[in-house]
Amino acid sequence: MTRIVLATRNPGKITELRAILTAARPDYDLVGADAYPEVPDVKETGVTFAENALLKAHALAQATGLPAVADDSGLCVDVLNGAPGIFSARWSGRHGDDRANLDLLLAQLTDIDDAHRAAHFACAAALALPDGTERVVEGRLLGTLRHAPVGDGGFGYDPILQPLGDTRTCAQLTAEEKNAISHRGQAFRALVPVVRELVG
Repeated sequence: MTRIVLATRNPGKITELRAILTAARPDYDLVGADAYPEVPDVKETGVTFAENALLKAHALAQATGLPAVADDSGLCVDVLNGAPGIFSARWSGRHGDDRANLDLLLAQLTDIDDAHRAAHFACAAALALPDGTERVVEGRLLGTLRHAPVGDGGFGYDPILQPLGDTRTCAQLTAEEKNAISHRGQAFRALVPVVRELVG
Protein backbone atom coordinates (compact mmCIF):
# COMPACT_ATOMS: atom_id res chain seq x y z
CA MET A 1 0.00 0.00 0.00
CA THR A 2 1.41 3.37 -1.03
CA ARG A 3 1.83 5.88 1.78
CA ILE A 4 1.06 9.52 1.06
CA VAL A 5 1.67 12.23 3.63
CA LEU A 6 -0.91 14.98 4.04
CA ALA A 7 0.94 18.17 4.89
CA THR A 8 -1.28 19.32 7.72
CA ARG A 9 -1.59 18.77 11.45
CA ASN A 10 -5.13 20.20 11.54
CA PRO A 11 -7.33 17.25 12.61
CA GLY A 12 -10.41 18.68 10.91
CA LYS A 13 -8.58 19.04 7.63
CA ILE A 14 -6.98 15.57 7.89
CA THR A 15 -10.42 13.99 8.39
CA GLU A 16 -11.82 15.94 5.42
CA LEU A 17 -8.93 15.10 3.09
CA ARG A 18 -8.95 11.43 4.08
CA ALA A 19 -12.67 11.21 3.32
CA ILE A 20 -12.26 12.83 -0.11
CA LEU A 21 -9.16 10.92 -1.21
CA THR A 22 -10.17 7.56 0.25
CA ALA A 23 -13.53 7.71 -1.52
CA ALA A 24 -11.69 8.06 -4.82
CA ARG A 25 -8.77 5.77 -4.08
CA PRO A 26 -9.13 3.50 -1.01
CA ASP A 27 -5.79 1.72 -1.49
CA TYR A 28 -3.62 4.64 -0.32
CA ASP A 29 -2.27 4.84 3.22
CA LEU A 30 -2.97 8.48 4.05
CA VAL A 31 -1.25 9.92 7.12
CA GLY A 32 -1.08 13.45 8.48
CA ALA A 33 2.11 15.37 9.15
CA ASP A 34 1.61 14.56 12.83
CA ALA A 35 2.97 11.09 11.99
CA TYR A 36 6.32 12.85 11.49
CA PRO A 37 6.67 15.13 14.55
CA GLU A 38 10.35 15.69 13.83
CA VAL A 39 9.50 17.54 10.61
CA PRO A 40 9.05 21.26 11.37
CA ASP A 41 6.07 23.20 10.12
CA VAL A 42 6.69 25.18 6.95
CA LYS A 43 6.24 28.94 6.93
CA GLU A 44 3.70 30.02 4.35
CA THR A 45 5.77 32.71 2.68
CA GLY A 46 4.12 32.44 -0.75
CA VAL A 47 1.84 35.15 -2.08
CA THR A 48 -0.71 32.76 -3.62
CA PHE A 49 -2.53 29.66 -2.43
CA ALA A 50 -0.63 27.59 -5.02
CA GLU A 51 2.79 28.82 -3.86
CA ASN A 52 2.01 28.02 -0.23
CA ALA A 53 0.65 24.56 -1.07
CA LEU A 54 3.80 23.75 -3.05
CA LEU A 55 6.09 25.00 -0.28
CA LYS A 56 4.44 22.64 2.21
CA ALA A 57 4.25 19.65 -0.14
CA HIS A 58 7.90 19.91 -1.23
CA ALA A 59 9.15 20.32 2.34
CA LEU A 60 7.31 17.22 3.54
CA ALA A 61 8.27 15.14 0.49
CA GLN A 62 11.94 16.01 0.99
CA ALA A 63 11.82 15.35 4.74
CA THR A 64 10.00 12.00 4.54
CA GLY A 65 11.04 10.63 1.14
CA LEU A 66 7.35 10.04 0.40
CA PRO A 67 4.81 11.62 -1.93
CA ALA A 68 3.25 14.57 -0.13
CA VAL A 69 -0.04 16.34 -0.65
CA ALA A 70 -0.67 19.83 0.68
CA ASP A 71 -3.26 22.48 0.25
CA ASP A 72 -3.63 26.11 1.01
CA SER A 73 -7.06 27.56 1.17
CA GLY A 74 -8.97 30.49 2.46
CA LEU A 75 -11.89 32.81 2.19
CA CYS A 76 -11.87 35.54 -0.45
CA VAL A 77 -14.38 38.37 0.05
CA ASP A 78 -15.24 40.42 -3.02
CA VAL A 79 -15.76 43.75 -1.22
CA LEU A 80 -12.38 43.31 0.51
CA ASN A 81 -10.62 42.77 -2.84
CA GLY A 82 -10.11 39.06 -2.12
CA ALA A 83 -9.02 39.40 1.52
CA PRO A 84 -8.47 37.68 3.86
CA GLY A 85 -7.26 35.27 1.14
CA ILE A 86 -3.90 33.67 2.01
CA PHE A 87 -4.11 35.33 5.44
CA SER A 88 -7.41 33.62 6.32
CA ALA A 89 -5.99 31.44 9.11
CA ARG A 90 -4.25 34.38 10.77
CA TRP A 91 -6.56 37.28 9.89
CA SER A 92 -6.91 38.29 13.55
CA GLY A 93 -3.16 38.08 14.13
CA ARG A 94 -3.27 34.71 15.88
CA HIS A 95 -2.79 31.72 13.56
CA GLY A 96 -5.58 29.18 13.77
CA ASP A 97 -7.88 31.15 16.09
CA ASP A 98 -11.04 30.46 14.11
CA ARG A 99 -13.37 32.42 16.35
CA ALA A 100 -11.18 35.53 16.48
CA ASN A 101 -10.70 35.46 12.69
CA LEU A 102 -14.43 35.09 12.09
CA ASP A 103 -15.37 37.81 14.59
CA LEU A 104 -12.90 40.28 13.08
CA LEU A 105 -14.14 39.64 9.56
CA LEU A 106 -17.78 40.08 10.56
CA ALA A 107 -16.89 43.33 12.34
CA GLN A 108 -15.22 44.59 9.16
CA LEU A 109 -18.36 43.80 7.16
CA THR A 110 -20.92 45.19 9.62
CA ASP A 111 -22.21 47.90 7.29
CA ILE A 112 -22.07 45.86 4.09
CA ASP A 113 -25.50 45.06 2.62
CA ASP A 114 -26.47 41.54 1.57
CA ALA A 115 -26.12 42.47 -2.11
CA HIS A 116 -22.40 43.10 -1.60
CA ARG A 117 -21.49 40.13 0.60
CA ALA A 118 -20.33 37.81 -2.18
CA ALA A 119 -17.36 35.63 -1.30
CA HIS A 120 -15.80 32.30 -2.14
CA PHE A 121 -13.63 29.67 -0.58
CA ALA A 122 -10.54 28.95 -2.71
CA CYS A 123 -8.22 25.97 -2.48
CA ALA A 124 -4.98 25.02 -4.21
CA ALA A 125 -4.01 21.37 -3.77
CA ALA A 126 -0.46 20.30 -4.56
CA LEU A 127 1.30 16.98 -4.98
CA ALA A 128 5.08 16.88 -4.63
CA LEU A 129 7.36 13.86 -5.04
CA PRO A 130 10.79 13.48 -3.44
CA ASP A 131 12.41 13.91 -6.88
CA GLY A 132 10.95 17.43 -7.19
CA THR A 133 8.02 16.59 -9.46
CA GLU A 134 5.05 18.82 -8.68
CA ARG A 135 1.48 19.49 -9.75
CA VAL A 136 -1.16 21.93 -8.54
CA VAL A 137 -4.93 22.01 -9.09
CA GLU A 138 -7.53 24.43 -7.74
CA GLY A 139 -11.15 24.54 -6.60
CA ARG A 140 -13.68 27.20 -5.59
CA LEU A 141 -16.95 27.33 -3.66
CA LEU A 142 -18.99 30.45 -4.41
CA GLY A 143 -21.34 31.91 -1.86
CA THR A 144 -22.43 34.85 0.25
CA LEU A 145 -21.58 35.80 3.82
CA ARG A 146 -24.09 35.70 6.65
CA HIS A 147 -24.16 38.49 9.26
CA ALA A 148 -23.68 36.00 12.11
CA PRO A 149 -22.33 32.45 12.46
CA VAL A 150 -24.84 29.62 11.96
CA GLY A 151 -24.15 25.91 12.48
CA ASP A 152 -21.58 23.99 14.44
CA GLY A 153 -20.03 21.74 11.81
CA GLY A 154 -16.84 22.25 9.82
CA PHE A 155 -14.22 24.75 10.88
CA GLY A 156 -12.79 28.16 10.03
CA TYR A 157 -15.24 30.42 8.22
CA ASP A 158 -17.76 27.63 7.51
CA PRO A 159 -20.40 29.13 9.85
CA ILE A 160 -20.72 32.32 7.79
CA LEU A 161 -20.39 31.19 4.14
CA GLN A 162 -23.69 30.21 2.54
CA PRO A 163 -23.05 28.37 -0.74
CA LEU A 164 -24.90 29.69 -3.78
CA GLY A 165 -28.15 27.83 -4.27
CA ASP A 166 -28.42 26.73 -0.64
CA THR A 167 -30.12 28.23 2.40
CA ARG A 168 -27.64 26.75 4.87
CA THR A 169 -24.08 27.69 5.76
CA CYS A 170 -21.21 25.29 5.21
CA ALA A 171 -21.28 24.61 8.96
CA GLN A 172 -24.83 23.25 8.63
CA LEU A 173 -23.99 20.77 5.89
CA THR A 174 -23.16 17.15 6.61
CA ALA A 175 -19.56 16.15 5.92
CA GLU A 176 -20.72 14.33 2.79
CA GLU A 177 -22.69 17.33 1.51
CA LYS A 178 -19.81 19.68 2.18
CA ASN A 179 -17.19 17.45 0.54
CA ALA A 180 -19.40 17.12 -2.54
CA ILE A 181 -19.34 20.88 -3.23
CA SER A 182 -16.44 22.35 -1.28
CA HIS A 183 -13.43 24.11 -2.73
CA ARG A 184 -11.23 21.49 -1.07
CA GLY A 185 -13.39 18.65 -2.37
CA GLN A 186 -13.18 20.01 -5.91
CA ALA A 187 -9.41 20.50 -5.72
CA PHE A 188 -8.65 17.12 -4.22
CA ARG A 189 -10.94 15.24 -6.59
CA ALA A 190 -9.07 16.98 -9.43
CA LEU A 191 -5.80 15.89 -7.79
CA VAL A 192 -6.77 12.18 -7.72
CA PRO A 193 -5.96 11.48 -11.41
CA VAL A 194 -2.69 13.37 -10.95
CA VAL A 195 -1.80 11.15 -7.98
CA ARG A 196 -2.71 8.05 -9.99
CA GLU A 197 -0.50 9.24 -12.85
CA LEU A 198 2.54 10.19 -10.77
CA VAL A 199 2.31 7.86 -7.77
CA GLY A 200 0.51 4.85 -9.24
